[in-house]
Amino acid sequence: MKIVIAGAGETGTHLAKMLSKERQDIILMDADEERLRFHASSGEEILQMVGNPLSFHDLKEAGAENADLFVSVTTEESTNITACILASHLGAHKTFARINNYEYLLPRNKELFEKLGITSMIYPEKLAAEEIVTALARPWTRQYWELMNGMLVLIGLKIRANSRLVNIRLADLPSEDKLYHIVAIKHEDELYIPNGNSLIEAGDILFFITTKEHVKDVQLHAGKGNPEVKKVFIMGASRIALRTCQLLPGHIRVKLIEKDKEKSHRIAEVVPGNVLTIHGDGRDMDLLIQEGIKDAQAFVSLTENESTNILACMSAKRFGVIKTIAEIENLDYIPIAETMDIGAVINKKLIAAGHIYQFLLDGDVSNVKILAFANANVAELMARPDSRITRKPVKDLHLPGDLTLGGLIRGGQPLIVKGDTQVQAGDQVIVFCMDTAMRKLEDFFN
Repeated sequence: MKIVIAGAGETGTHLAKMLSKERQDIILMDADEERLRFHASSGEEILQMVGNPLSFHDLKEAGAENADLFVSVTTEESTNITACILASHLGAHKTFARINNYEYLLPRNKELFEKLGITSMIYPEKLAAEEIVTALARPWTRQYWELMNGMLVLIGLKIRANSRLVNIRLADLPSEDKLYHIVAIKHEDELYIPNGNSLIEAGDILFFITTKEHVKDVQLHAGKGNPEVKKVFIMGASRIALRTCQLLPGHIRVKLIEKDKEKSHRIAEVVPGNVLTIHGDGRDMDLLIQEGIKDAQAFVSLTENESTNILACMSAKRFGVIKTIAEIENLDYIPIAETMDIGAVINKKLIAAGHIYQFLLDGDVSNVKILAFANANVAELMARPDSRITRKPVKDLHLPGDLTLGGLIRGGQPLIVKGDTQVQAGDQVIVFCMDTAMRKLEDFFN
């Protein structure tokens, strides 16, 4: 598959690196030569090109005429939209634009952009806000993703010493087989797909696939309480913060702290009535105490500085805040945040990459999510007739060690996958896999 990516910023560069691992034909273009930097030792097979995505000549040079997918993720919304229109006119099969205007995503505008040649658009700030709201609804989790239209759920959480699962091997959990499937374990710095001999230890991060009716069982077995978030502090009046304020339920009290006076006044005019905007520095301990941080259940830090976000969350934890969320755009900082027990991480690059990734896989792949704390993906796939995945029970398929089946939907009913489960044609299957396994999926499902 030939893919042209316009914009060598963080999103474009990360997407190009990720796709290069899947042996896609990648061309990364940018008008600024300085941004087209890759380490020679990193092994990415990416063709770099200095060019303007608004130039017909440069688009032709990049191969947009016969591209399977043209992606424009520059920092300028107008550039992305125009570039996709031009690429589509030249012959690009599908186009994908990053935008900053939520109105463009409204259903009434969809047909207009399709006529212009834009297949799809992504607003990462909106998706990030949705993840924050989901995280605040279930503060006992690190990840909570509804899959297959909510019929199956992926839950990631840290196991404490009080959990009934601690010091037990997976093979010794037969009564839980029908309740959930532990698809991955992160022990210290290593994420792996477990087997029956895998031992669960305190401090491990476990990833469960379960049905909605058994979410409470996961919570109970993991030894997690059920705190309700009634008061939230948000640090940094970014677009993500604004969208989060608009999406949060009205009964949740929000204090939005912004150190830029003019910006704090401007955003105060557009946030809902349950949001109080405060001019100040969220790192100021006296300010936090004065505003009632000790009564808050959640703290969300969304400034442009990763270090500030991490430190602010750590400070909030000292005051007894249950749930902390930090925006961390530098991927190298994510492991650091994990060691400091930051409850959840928001990364727009990973969010955008996961949504764009769906366009690069077969049409039977309906959703892909990328875990921020691990080099792993969760995919929803349709089993085709006579595909390899349908020929034997799961235990006899000899699946690679870097992927596992978590659950499936058959006839509208969710099922947890076990060793004796045999996938049938037409089943919608949840696959948990490492980055190294994404290209192996077609061998089993096509």
